[in-house]
Amino acid sequence: MKSVKSMTKISVYGATGFIGGTFCEMFADESIPIPREERQPQSKEILYLISTTTNHNMLSDLTLDVRTNLNVLMETLEYCKEKDLVFNYVSTGFVYGPDILYSKEDDPCDPRGFYSITKRTAEQMIISFCKVYDVKYRILRIASVYGQDKTISAKKNVLGFLIELMRHDEVVTLYNHGKDLRDYMHVSDICRALKLVIDKGELNSIYNIASGVALPFSDIIEKCKKFLGSNSEIISMDTPKFNRLVQAKNYALNADKLKKLGFKPEIDLDAGLQSLCK
Repeated sequence: MKSVKSMTKISVYGATGFIGGTFCEMFADESIPIPREERQPQSKEILYLISTTTNHNMLSDLTLDVRTNLNVLMETLEYCKEKDLVFNYVSTGFVYGPDILYSKEDDPCDPRGFYSITKRTAEQMIISFCKVYDVKYRILRIASVYGQDKTISAKKNVLGFLIELMRHDEVVTLYNHGKDLRDYMHVSDICRALKLVIDKGELNSIYNIASGVALPFSDIIEKCKKFLGSNSEIISMDTPKFNRLVQAKNYALNADKLKKLGFKPEIDLDAGLQSLCK
């Protein structure tokens, strides 16, 4: 008789968000969704996704990224002192800086926007905390995510926003003729990669969560236009000052370390985009 491997329970913070909700659906038997106002983990393994999602918050609320990305994190870490825990922190590839071209985990970081700066600060605070209190950690830096996200806006989900414009044959505007590179991975594959790193990833280390394959953003938009049968006109405009200063021109992560764990995306980009455009 084969022995049944016991499943490791995972305390998921940010379980109502796009990625967190998908993760809890895909791995329901192993996930313990932590309520929004709760801070104490319910298992030895933690997946922490509480975060803002855009650099644009600094234009309307200078302290939102600090309150969400740092203060809530510190409140949570108060319950993690000197315990046999693994703190898996979901960060962003934006921490690498203004032009991210297949950045590797040991490349220097140079974040520019408040969102990316606070995410990098959170990484450093977690590493320091874990060393002091003998807690294990992993830092998981994700690339661009797409899928059926209920929140669609030009700031948070630009791909979904532009798809909606094309669905109604409205004009689509791209910066720099859409030449900037983007590495998109379906949210289901993002969650599979997160789970793989939790199960098999090296402790006290950093992993990029990405496909490792990037395309000019215009190519992605043209694919969506074709799938939609849209008559939208696609035009170019100069990149605004804010985006030039704080957003990444190119956004492509090196995924070699993830691939060494055996990860392969299951959802082809064309198939994923076609599904998104239905």
